[in-house]
Amino acid sequence: MPIVSIDNRRLYRQISDQICRLIDSGEYKPGERLPAERILAEQLNVSRPTVREALIALEVEGRVEIRGGAGVFVLDNKEIRSESTSTSSAAVPMPGPFEVLFARDLIEPDVAALAAKNATAGQIAELSQAMGDMVCCSASDPRRLEFDRNFHFAMAAASGNTALLLAIQALWAPREQVVYIRLEDHFHNEQVWQRSILEHREILEAVKRNDPKAARTAMHRHLKNARLRFASNWRQE
Repeated sequence: MPIVSIDNRRLYRQISDQICRLIDSGEYKPGERLPAERILAEQLNVSRPTVREALIALEVEGRVEIRGGAGVFVLDNKEIRSESTSTSSAAVPMPGPFEVLFARDLIEPDVAALAAKNATAGQIAELSQAMGDMVCCSASDPRRLEFDRNFHFAMAAASGNTALLLAIQALWAPREQVVYIRLEDHFHNEQVWQRSILEHREILEAVKRNDPKAARTAMHRHLKNARLRFASNWRQE
């Protein structure tokens, strides 16, 4: 089964689906290493970051394992198949990290803008506390995810809309899955963490100034940068 060039929308999802078909057909067997990212990009006629997104989505789905410095290896998915046959065919699969970031970018900039309008003194204090916790935390500290989450939840609460808070909580849930945490470890380092802290500070300062436009822009910039960091900083040897 040859690899087919792709040029339509949502490339990473189409690429991941095509690789799944190759795995299911026996082209790539459990335990085997997939072709290098560069080779896949050339064969598919897409960019390396797009291939990277597809490989990350496949790891989230349990089809492959990304081993830093070694490559991407096919997993034996017999357990995945048995579980899928025992669940409803209408079950919604876990979203990939890029889908989550895309959805968050549709919502959270406006959440930040509302927070800039509606935040009480107490809510700003909660945001400042979450910000302080992040500043005092290093990239190697597992609590960084908790402190990051506290900031975004406090921002949603400060919007004054409970439905938006529930939406942010739902979007955050996949990030706390073990596979997501492991994926972040592929690219997370102190430089990335410090850049993220600066972006959170810009959002907070805009909220403190009661500047909805600046808060919306700062949140959008943060989520865009998060996606770029996720797509660009992981390297396959």
